[in-house]
Amino acid sequence: MTPASARPPSGSTTKSWWPWLKRAATAAFFMLVAWLLVTQARAIEWGAVLAALANYPVRAVLGAAALALLSLLLYSSFDLLGRHYTGHTLRARTVMRVTFISYVFNLNLGSLVGGVALRYRLYARLGLGAGVITRVMTLSMLANWMGYLLLAGVIFGFHAPALPPGWKIGSGGLQILGFVLLVLALLYLLLCAGLRQRSFILWGHEIILPSLRLATLQLGMGVTNWLLMGGIVFVLLQQKIAFPTVVSVLLVAAVAGVITHVPAGLGVLEAVFIALLSHQLPTYELLAALLAYRAIYYLAPLTLAAVLYLVAETRAKKSAPAHRQGSAAGDKGSG
Repeated sequence: MTPASARPPSGSTTKSWWPWLKRAATAAFFMLVAWLLVTQARAIEWGAVLAALANYPVRAVLGAAALALLSLLLYSSFDLLGRHYTGHTLRARTVMRVTFISYVFNLNLGSLVGGVALRYRLYARLGLGAGVITRVMTLSMLANWMGYLLLAGVIFGFHAPALPPGWKIGSGGLQILGFVLLVLALLYLLLCAGLRQRSFILWGHEIILPSLRLATLQLGMGVTNWLLMGGIVFVLLQQKIAFPTVVSVLLVAAVAGVITHVPAGLGVLEAVFIALLSHQLPTYELLAALLAYRAIYYLAPLTLAAVLYLVAETRAKKSAPAHRQGSAAGDKGSG
């Protein structure tokens, strides 16, 4: 008989098969998504989509581009909240440049690349410590997602979109979800307003809640940015679908993109819009608007962000030898 001390602990068996189970479930989910996308793609009249793009009204494109510019400028200001919150001394222009680069790469390559890794790299090279970077990044993410909760709560709760026939959740279920999201957003404000002890430890990290004034500004900026993004799609759809409906579908698509971890939500955004709005507008018109949206809000800013990132990397490499020489001279002087 095997001694009890030699037997592997029961938890180790679970740890051994759990990662494989997660990978298998993830792979199955991606296969399902791919199958749905291929099935939908075969049914699309791509000639009609290209014709709609070729005949797009210039006024709609210019209006969407203006809203995209406002949205990108606004989101580039999100890290200024963290600058005020932490008290670091980087110039506002520098902070906005870092935020713009990381946000655009986040849109196109996913949050782990743009929202986290790139932000850490750029800020670290500018001299910020890991703790400060984490607090700046956390405050920006809270601004984005708390704004999302507040806006989704109001729209789902008080202006639930007309769902296609046969959907199980129904407008009533969507309204209940909206009220839950609204309560969560208001709870965040209450915590920022009412807690005397703002600092606490969560999963080994110190979390310091902002003041009520800063939290309110967070939500205001987050809500405004989501409305601007919805406005881009609304203009590109040439106002054929009600604005609250467009925003609500965009909010659903955003969460679907986060859950699937597909870079840029590629295919997910289109699938959600087609599923929820194809009973109101022809599929080729929806796809034409969404392709234009990707070109204006994703691809065009990516070109500028890539150039700015290459410039930042080049400057960092040029300053590194001088920094090392200065450090060596300091070491000799101290010896």
